[in-house]
Amino acid sequence: MADDVTTISVTILDKDYQVSCPVDEVDALTASARYLDQQMAEIRESGKILGSDRIAVMAALNIANEFLNNRESLEVTQDLLDNSLVALTERVSQALEQQK
Repeated sequence: MADDVTTISVTILDKDYQVSCPVDEVDALTASARYLDQQMAEIRESGKILGSDRIAVMAALNIANEFLNNRESLEVTQDLLDNSLVALTERVSQALEQQK
């Protein structure tokens, strides 16, 4: 069932965390944890930020920034697709009218 919940172990900055999630979301959670771990490791390796809390906040800010930039890009793309669809619909309608 999709409502089944499981607990998995994820490792972030060499620390293990037990996280519960729906069974059908295990792969997404694992990928998210791996991505977060990579982002935090890069920040730690830069040597500019010390302390796990600060590293976590910087990683969260970076990921939020990526998300917002991607969302804006998707919105622009969606607007372009909507406009193209409207134009195409009008052309098809005109072609159909000419056929009558």
